[in-house]
Amino acid sequence: MSIDNESAPKWFVEALAAPVETGNVEVDGVSIAYRAWGEEGRPGIVLVHGGMAHSRWWDHVAPQLAEGRRVVALDMSGHGDSGHRDGYSLELWAAEVLAVAQAGGIAGPPVLVGHSMGGIVSFAASHLYGDRLDGVVILDSPIRDLTPEEIEMRAQAARERSGTKVYPTAEEAMARFRLVPPQETAEPYVLEHIARQSMRQVPGGWSWKFDALRMTKDRRTSLESFEAKCRIAYFRSENGIVGPDLLARMRPQFGPDALVTDLPVAGHHPVIDQPLAVVTAVRTVLVAWSPA
Repeated sequence: MSIDNESAPKWFVEALAAPVETGNVEVDGVSIAYRAWGEEGRPGIVLVHGGMAHSRWWDHVAPQLAEGRRVVALDMSGHGDSGHRDGYSLELWAAEVLAVAQAGGIAGPPVLVGHSMGGIVSFAASHLYGDRLDGVVILDSPIRDLTPEEIEMRAQAARERSGTKVYPTAEEAMARFRLVPPQETAEPYVLEHIARQSMRQVPGGWSWKFDALRMTKDRRTSLESFEAKCRIAYFRSENGIVGPDLLARMRPQFGPDALVTDLPVAGHHPVIDQPLAVVTAVRTVLVAWSPA
């Protein structure tokens, strides 16, 4: 897809033009869509999006992690181009992540990189499937609290019990796109691309892809008793949603050898306002975790 915003830098345009494969895998009766970059059969990474988001949030990041690796980004059920369920859970989403790693052509245990709710899903996977993972990188996820996206999904579910909001034109839907929580710092070319990929044409107009009606039907699993059973790297956004007190409460669950630090200047959505810092952070962790 072309980007209308002329401010987009060369690296971003080239990332969106990078070769990408698409596929689907069935998990518990639902089709899960994914995108993949890099050579199949290599060790690799699964990128796990946040609530109300989708795999296209990683389009400008994934190609920069794919040198010598297989990188797969999924649409968790209820999001993007994946199917919807009658109910959702962290356990089901974690199972989808593992299934996509195998179906997407990653050799051996993958590294998971999860943002916000995707980081919570990835942490749940570290507890449930730690022996099948090479590690988990978490970006600004409040492991023990609801994310702002989850809170907003509950609010939308209450507002839209009669049906998902439909906008008459794509332009009107684009004008209503908002980050949750709001974030003043955002690269406009990244935001435009993500917004355009967040909606689909439906009878009567355009609507968002995520399942607003049923996403919050089930009570979310408490992760208070979960602990990582693989190595963890945690990046708190300096201007994000995880304060020092919450981080201190979460820290023991990551294990004594976890890498924990801040992404300077970043807001809660670092792939939107600090994408190159995210690439650098993930690359650094992967090098640190590589066999000597």
